[in-house]
Amino acid sequence: MASCLFFAPFLYLDTQSQSYHMSKYLKYTKSFYFLGLVFFIAWMIFIDSNNVVNQVKLSSKLGQLEDQKEFYIERREKIKAEREELMSNPELLEKFAREKYLMKKNTEDLYVIVKK
Repeated sequence: MASCLFFAPFLYLDTQSQSYHMSKYLKYTKSFYFLGLVFFIAWMIFIDSNNVVNQVKLSSKLGQLEDQKEFYIERREKIKAEREELMSNPELLEKFAREKYLMKKNTEDLYVIVKK
């Protein structure tokens, strides 16, 4: 009980300082500039067409598109190399035409075997 009486004045001082700090903050929050700043920040974060959520989504989409771009550039280079190889070697071109498009010579019969 005595210890409770000992700390009572400090608790009272602490509540006074809290109320002082609280009134100090309330004074700033009633300011026109503070309210304008809060409104502007809320507008930019949540309401604007270029808000933060959209920017994050667009950034991730940009990363995905850049990855796709790299994939297709590599694929295009691979196809160019295969095309050059096919055009320079007639035997390889014939093999490609037979396998891919099932082409045959007039004197040949073609049988397609499908594995199950």
